[in-house]
Amino acid sequence: MSRDPRLTLARPDLAARDLQGLVAAGRYADPRAYACRVAASAIRTAPSAGAEQADQLLFGEIFDILDEAEGFAWGQARRDGYVGFVALEALGPPSRVTHRVGALRTYAFAAPSIKAPALGPFSLNALVSEVEREGRFVRDASGPWFVERHLAPTGFDFASDPATVAERHLETPYLWGGRESLGIDCSGLVLQAMLACGRACPRDTDMQEARFTQNADPQALRRGDLVFWRGHVAMMLDADQIIHANAHHMAVAIEPLNTAIARIEAAGSGEPTSYRRP
Repeated sequence: MSRDPRLTLARPDLAARDLQGLVAAGRYADPRAYACRVAASAIRTAPSAGAEQADQLLFGEIFDILDEAEGFAWGQARRDGYVGFVALEALGPPSRVTHRVGALRTYAFAAPSIKAPALGPFSLNALVSEVEREGRFVRDASGPWFVERHLAPTGFDFASDPATVAERHLETPYLWGGRESLGIDCSGLVLQAMLACGRACPRDTDMQEARFTQNADPQALRRGDLVFWRGHVAMMLDADQIIHANAHHMAVAIEPLNTAIARIEAAGSGEPTSYRRP
């Protein structure tokens, strides 16, 4: 059975031990868990700072490392399953997660004071491990102090409407492979909106289209429905308007669905491939 290389921690010479008997490899090993210790770090397609960014790790997210070379770790993001290369300097020891960032973005501080040197900004859905608190501040295990008001306890206080989460990203710059509040792509916007609502979601558009199997009637679309093209996805805000991160506006933008359909078809990317209801 063919396995998606984006989601399979395997290559001809090395694979994760739990894939033994499922994929062929020269040897098998147990991944080692590390956590992202910067606000966001690229997951790249090759061990080079100049390689394509395919995805991102957010602060606190686990990256399971299987190999290291040239200052990069090769492994798999545990939250969305993406395989790639992350700069070793962005990773550190993992800790038990207690909170997630609930604000669109927030700064943390070097000390429990808003006058202390600022760190970040940290994006929505970043993960925090509380080890100490002072007043309204919570200290993460790796050092930064977060204002508790911008955090939500793990497993609680999820948003209820993915479209509302997406709207909070309006005018965020478009960034290929991005899923942080400072730069995001179309599938990253859907992923972030779903995670903020406590819903698991794949990373890329084709994965999302395959996961959300309930068809939506294009003549009766409603808020939260997804429209897929080849390599692109948008979310309905009502029966007529969409929100999407796109390279035409180079930002998260709202526009009529019919306008987007006409423009995308004129650019040679065809009509929508499906309409889905998550």
